[in-house]
Amino acid sequence: MRVALLQYTIFWADKQRNLQAAVEHIRNLQGQADIALLPEMFTTGFVTSQPELAEPIDGETITTLQRLADETDIAIAGSFICSDHGHLYNRGFFLRPSGAAVFVDKRHLYAHGGENTFFTAGTTKPIINYKGVRFRLAICYDLRFPVWLRQDKNDLYDILLVCANWPECRIAYWDHLVPARAIENQCYIAAVNPVGEDDKGLHYNGHSIAYGSRPEPLVTFADDEQATKIATFDIEALHHFRTVLPLYQDADTYELED
Repeated sequence: MRVALLQYTIFWADKQRNLQAAVEHIRNLQGQADIALLPEMFTTGFVTSQPELAEPIDGETITTLQRLADETDIAIAGSFICSDHGHLYNRGFFLRPSGAAVFVDKRHLYAHGGENTFFTAGTTKPIINYKGVRFRLAICYDLRFPVWLRQDKNDLYDILLVCANWPECRIAYWDHLVPARAIENQCYIAAVNPVGEDDKGLHYNGHSIAYGSRPEPLVTFADDEQATKIATFDIEALHHFRTVLPLYQDADTYELED
């Protein structure tokens, strides 16, 4: 399974410019990747005060990306500001080529950034099946909450996809949390973060990365590097590792409460 990590600059609240940039990046991947992973809120940056930027799932952002997925035969994942039945969501998406879209809303809303008063929290955590591989999609701050991302022993996933807007001032936490989620879930992980400045004076230096389950870095980015890199995940090797060392069988069971 080939996952392309797209690390680049997001222009603050400029939906058209950002959407066009994403389209160009993904179109250049045709024939090289199975999935393109975009940063969190890739069309706007981490905006939590402009409801006019929201759009429904049948709006321009998703319809444009779905056409692109169909055209390039690449699944596309990321998140955007979504309006749905009078509420706003930081909504993650996984768009299959010529297939049904999957949406998952960010569960943990970052109060320090005003997200908790702007968005409604998500409640579902679907397993996404694509080309025989099982995925979970997490959005930025969700990475800090291992119980939310913990595998159920009866419903394992193979690759955790993380899209983020994680600033440089807190990047050391990101560097530790990403491999931790791979280790504890005995899975692969691909995590994407942008570079550049936002309108709040925060700098983003990337550190997008992909890990194996042991963990070993499969793809890394230099500070402030603008690039697209492809992580190739050996799913058979992962399943063999889980057979030899079936840690998930000893996991705790739990129920989450809203």
